[in-house]
Amino acid sequence: MPLALYALTAGAFGIGVTEFVIMGLLIEVGGDLGVSIPAAGLLISGYALGVVVGAPIMTIATAKWPRKTVLLVLMGIFTLGNLACALAPDYWSLMAARVLTALAHGTFFGVGSVVATGLVPENKKASAISIMFAGLTVATILGVPFGTWLGQAFGWRATFLAVTLVGLGALAAVALLVPPVKAPKDHSRLSDDLAVLRRPQVLLALLTTILGWIGIFALFTYVAPILTKISGFSDAAVSPILLVFGGGAIVGNLLGGRFADSWPAGSVFGSLLVLAIVLALLSFAAHSQTAIVVGIALFGAAAFATAAPLQMAVLRRAEGAGQSLASSFNIAAFNLGNAIGAWLGGAVIAHGGLNAVAWVAALAPLAGVGVASLAMRAGRTQARVAAAAE
Repeated sequence: MPLALYALTAGAFGIGVTEFVIMGLLIEVGGDLGVSIPAAGLLISGYALGVVVGAPIMTIATAKWPRKTVLLVLMGIFTLGNLACALAPDYWSLMAARVLTALAHGTFFGVGSVVATGLVPENKKASAISIMFAGLTVATILGVPFGTWLGQAFGWRATFLAVTLVGLGALAAVALLVPPVKAPKDHSRLSDDLAVLRRPQVLLALLTTILGWIGIFALFTYVAPILTKISGFSDAAVSPILLVFGGGAIVGNLLGGRFADSWPAGSVFGSLLVLAIVLALLSFAAHSQTAIVVGIALFGAAAFATAAPLQMAVLRRAEGAGQSLASSFNIAAFNLGNAIGAWLGGAVIAHGGLNAVAWVAALAPLAGVGVASLAMRAGRTQARVAAAAE
């Protein structure tokens, strides 16, 4: 694979650490800035909102720019945003800096996906996306625990300074390794981009992504209490078990890319069905410590095996003008699924207890399979209409 792909991976790693590391530093941030832990937790929501809102706005604003220039500007925003986080004098300054940093998130992954697929042959496009997304996976496994330790040992500002350095490194890697990529030739007006959002198959593909990741985060958000209260593990055992999840995620991410290369259409259905089955089985596995550890590894693999197929599904259905916009919207869809999933899991626990979470979570990717079928049918219908019009 081209070295340029690994420059994109480095950027994805930094963005992943920035998004998730705050979860382990809520006590330190709240104590230092004089706010409650729930208020500090809103820094996570603020970032997610920045991703959802910023992805389409930044993609439209940079639509006519060369793709490499877009990536460099986004990494610059990311780096400056993290530096602003490290220097924030109060809570609202930190919130503003988090939102600023989030503006780069969706468009970086959206444009980066388009650039990544352009660096490799047709039969390697999904694998290229999975390599870029591996940065996000490694950030979850290694970057976030290290960033949490750094923040607890030397203060939360040290973590954001460290991520700033990661951003500078990724900026240099993109500048040196990513070849010049022009903006799409067929783009001339904003309406050309927005038209992609009128394609039913694109909207249904975005909904498929949301449903798949609702199921993932409905359970993943509450893995710790499931492990301690149902499986009987100690609090100290949770982190090592989450490393098992991360190991599975790396394997699943790479396998999902290869699967999507070999079986483009079927990879979405297959990955979502496997995810639904694994989620359902976790409700039984939770009552055995051995089974739940194996189940968590499979959960990590099944969850991240969906990433490349879902992203490629949107790219395929959005070819031409508006592809980068649709790709960025899909990144926003991942994050929207995360947020809805966390809310859904909490609602299920409040009404049905921890035991019910896995079953309800499994229903979301199953619904995603149905929506993916509609997306495929809509794509075939449009293809027939286009062929008849020629």
